[in-house]
Amino acid sequence: MPLAAMPLAAMTVAADILVVGGGIAGAGAAYELAAAAGVVLLEREAQCGYHATGRSAASFTENYGTDIIRRLVLASRDFLENPPDGFAEHRLLAPRGMITIARADQLALLDAELARARRFVPSMQRIGAAEAIRRVPVLRADYLADAILEPGAMDIDVHALHQGYLRGLRSRGGRIATDAEVRAIARDGAGWRVTTATESYTAPAIVNAGGAWADEIAALAGLRPIGLVAKRRTAFNIAVPAEQEIGRWPLVNDVGEEFYFKPDAGQLLVSPAEAVPSAPGDVQADDVEVAVGAERLERATTIAVRRIAHKWAGLRTFAADGSPVAGADPAADGFHWLAGQGGYGIKTAPALSRLIASLVLNARPPADLLARGIDLAELSPARFAIPAH
Repeated sequence: MPLAAMPLAAMTVAADILVVGGGIAGAGAAYELAAAAGVVLLEREAQCGYHATGRSAASFTENYGTDIIRRLVLASRDFLENPPDGFAEHRLLAPRGMITIARADQLALLDAELARARRFVPSMQRIGAAEAIRRVPVLRADYLADAILEPGAMDIDVHALHQGYLRGLRSRGGRIATDAEVRAIARDGAGWRVTTATESYTAPAIVNAGGAWADEIAALAGLRPIGLVAKRRTAFNIAVPAEQEIGRWPLVNDVGEEFYFKPDAGQLLVSPAEAVPSAPGDVQADDVEVAVGAERLERATTIAVRRIAHKWAGLRTFAADGSPVAGADPAADGFHWLAGQGGYGIKTAPALSRLIASLVLNARPPADLLARGIDLAELSPARFAIPAH
């Protein structure tokens, strides 16, 4: 709809900080900011977390992602293990473990992965094919050549974490506006004016936590996009033979990132781990990728895929270097980015939420994050600025 044809907002709401996007990134940031400021969270859908957050099969693995992501995960563990009183009704993490497997042609890759992993996770260990099969009896001995184990990998209760942030935001006096797709953003005196279909909001600061739409949000504000790419990942559930007791199985991940599987509510969750660039939207499972995932599972295990119980897909949004974007836009006072978390947004949310809150509030970044070697320059959107000629 052309801006001239849009209905005028019915009212104007003033806040200290506007957070655009109600997924895990926006919810976490809004929660942390609301401890010190008046926050309004704007979500384009009828419910928060409908897209990437609500479709995540997140596991807490410290051995995955770029170096800065691994440091953020390490810095997030304490919050996830010991959330504030009343944040959640039960524990956010549950034991799972992760086995990374390799075929004979992948052994060099596995060796390199283990060496890198031990820089961050000293408990990483080589367990060999026989032990991997003992733990996950469906693995094929003629497929598997070697395996490594991350014993401290956990399952994350994504829903409980996300809802804890949203409840906490409300309890701190913050407001959540759903069905509030941003239509326009403009400088308004010393701050910003954000217009949705029904309301207008003003604030000195904005946090752009728009996920796959983050570049579009920046463009509405007249800012240069940073080149985020949303990538589809398909997943599906299958039943397993009744004689297989899968509840204690670890997550099994292929070292070449060709597939993974894990127990999920009595069934097996499987993904071909594809990363196909896709336009922002309500992405759907790709039937070809489901077939690819089923074929890879059958090649690596004795499981025969007879029927797909459920299938879905989500978008994982990446910056060019694979690391998150968190910090002030160098071209606009009061406009802050929190985007590009890729497939790591859930497990890095506690650290990134605290970090972006400190940056927006012009406070010193949390000491424990700095002690982890988290370099703000590695996260800043300024790293994508066009070099001067």
